[in-house]
Amino acid sequence: MVFSMGEKKRKKKNQFPLRLNILFFVVFLLFSALILRLGFVQIVYGDDYKRELEKKEDIIISTQVPRGEMYDRNGHNIVSNKAKNAITYTNWDVKAKDMQNTAEKLARLIKMDTEDDLKKITERDRIDYWILLHEKKAKAKVTKKEDAELQETYKNDSKKYQKAYNELLRSRITKEEINSFSKFELETLAIYRAFNSGYYYTPQIVKNNGVTDEEFARVSEHLAELKGVDTTKDWDRTYAYGSTLKTVLGNVSSSQRGVPAEEKDSYLAKGYSMNDRVGLSYLENQYEDILKGQKKKIKYIKDKTGEIVDSKALTDGESGKDLVLTIDMKLQLEVEKIIEEELKRTKRGYAGTYLLDRAFVVLMDPKTGEILTMAGKMLGKDDNGNQQVQDFALGNITTSYNVGSTVKGAMVLTGYKEGVIKPYSVIHDEVMQVKGSPPFKSWKTMGYINDLTALQQSSNVYMAKTAIAIGKGHYSYGQPLDTRTSEAMSTIRNSFGEFGLGVRTGIDLPNEMVGFKGQDTQTPGNLMFLSIGQYDTYTNMQLAQYASTIANGGYRIQPHMVKEIRDPSLGEEELGGMVQEIQPKVLNKVDLEPGWIEQVQKGFRMVMTSGTGKVFAGASYQPAGKTGTAQAFYDGPLRSNYSAPPQVMNLSLITYAPSENPEVAMAVLVPWAYTTNSGPSPNLTIGKRVLDKYFEMKKEETAK
Repeated sequence: MVFSMGEKKRKKKNQFPLRLNILFFVVFLLFSALILRLGFVQIVYGDDYKRELEKKEDIIISTQVPRGEMYDRNGHNIVSNKAKNAITYTNWDVKAKDMQNTAEKLARLIKMDTEDDLKKITERDRIDYWILLHEKKAKAKVTKKEDAELQETYKNDSKKYQKAYNELLRSRITKEEINSFSKFELETLAIYRAFNSGYYYTPQIVKNNGVTDEEFARVSEHLAELKGVDTTKDWDRTYAYGSTLKTVLGNVSSSQRGVPAEEKDSYLAKGYSMNDRVGLSYLENQYEDILKGQKKKIKYIKDKTGEIVDSKALTDGESGKDLVLTIDMKLQLEVEKIIEEELKRTKRGYAGTYLLDRAFVVLMDPKTGEILTMAGKMLGKDDNGNQQVQDFALGNITTSYNVGSTVKGAMVLTGYKEGVIKPYSVIHDEVMQVKGSPPFKSWKTMGYINDLTALQQSSNVYMAKTAIAIGKGHYSYGQPLDTRTSEAMSTIRNSFGEFGLGVRTGIDLPNEMVGFKGQDTQTPGNLMFLSIGQYDTYTNMQLAQYASTIANGGYRIQPHMVKEIRDPSLGEEELGGMVQEIQPKVLNKVDLEPGWIEQVQKGFRMVMTSGTGKVFAGASYQPAGKTGTAQAFYDGPLRSNYSAPPQVMNLSLITYAPSENPEVAMAVLVPWAYTTNSGPSPNLTIGKRVLDKYFEMKKEETAK
């Protein structure tokens, strides 16, 4: 069939609309599918996408509050906070370049160029900061080939690749380049370094020393353009009495140090931040939970771009609670003055005192355990070699010595408890000679004496024979001593511990030492020396607890330094409300029959009226107590000067007064007093002057 030209054109024309319709239909199907898909997404996932779009991040920031203060028992401030201006930075997880820009802006408003500021900048800090300032130039220092090789080497570990790349890049930075910073750039680096040393979302101190009022005001005016920067108040711990008791009061960390690294996990578990200031030692550490207060917490809300869109205070924060100590600071100062004067006088006036360098005094309420005075002084040298006196109050709990005859009251009571002696038992004081051992004797031969005379005149033999009897032994002149030495030593030590000797006293201070126990428990001679205080070592705080136990009738009271916990003070001379009053705590009651401890108290009174402590004979406050002299071996700071340790005399004193109704117990310890066979008695002169002063001050206070 043959078609004409017109028919061909019509056929062609009819095909075009068909193709167009097919195209329109396909487009329609696609749009329909798209609409269906959009509808499905909106209906099924719409809320999810909306939430994602509106997603915000809540961040809680905690800020420091003032630390609690400390007062003495009479309300005199001992430790306080001195407010000072501070500038802080909170890292909101921003890029390094943004942080650097903020540091540069802040550097135009404050000075950060002291020797201490610049000394903190390390070579690594300089290298990293140079790289940050010269990104293109730094990048060119590592070739593409070197980069490719590193990527190939660490293709399965991006972190190791980045670390290797950074190390290579840092190695290419020259000394000239890191020393090319201008003065302003170094200041900016010091600030940037402070910014970078903190943790995300944790305020970090940038500058808190020497922030002038002008700097504080300038920064405050520009906070809107200084993201993360804030102005606040910081504080320094100040001590009204200088170095007095400083070692016992303890130290607080700086914001730069923060929590101790070795205790990081413990602090973080309690809600601390790494840069929080905490008590590092002694009272500041022991009462950290009380002194720290409750930090102010603010919740910040960030949107997806990282901008803060809202904030809300969660807690206002609360300053730390205050501590009222048991210490009488006026009395403390007087006691320290007496110790210092007597140490110097003894060193200056007697031969053989070249190793004497310290003395300790503790005054304690025997009924409550309150420590009225905890004094210790140590003679030392300054940088020019001149003699100076240093505070060593801590030595009362951290150092121990052979104390000598002061333990004899506990020894007599141990003899009573074990049934080997009883009140008024008579023993022959003689020169004892055990086969193969040197003679053992008292300072004089006393003949037949009872327990009271043994205490009054400080008989070594009475105590040694009592110890031998505890070990079920029998002494004969010139014969071996057959006794259950180890068993007897264990019995005596356990008994001494009931009075506070050779055990921790429980004082509310960390790092209290127990003392040292002699290791040889088989040699009978060591049993004899243990009975007179010349084998084991004790602290002066243990002596004070022991004196209190005798004074109060056999109750071992826990000594404590804190009397009350109070709300923050209401003013310079007004303490805050009472939160807690520390109550006396009895650690144990010594198992004694009626009349036993009264017998020892009677012997202690005889010591002070007509015995080895008769320097107190005329005292109106009627003290009772026991003196002690121990032959020991020197183990002090000059020990390395001697091939063998020199023999020294340790002097001690325990006492309480008045003897009928004791209100104060005292322990005095003067180690290494002299190296000669006889010498001065600074234990007695210190003790007499201290008790005289105590009752003199009490009389003056009563008169007011």
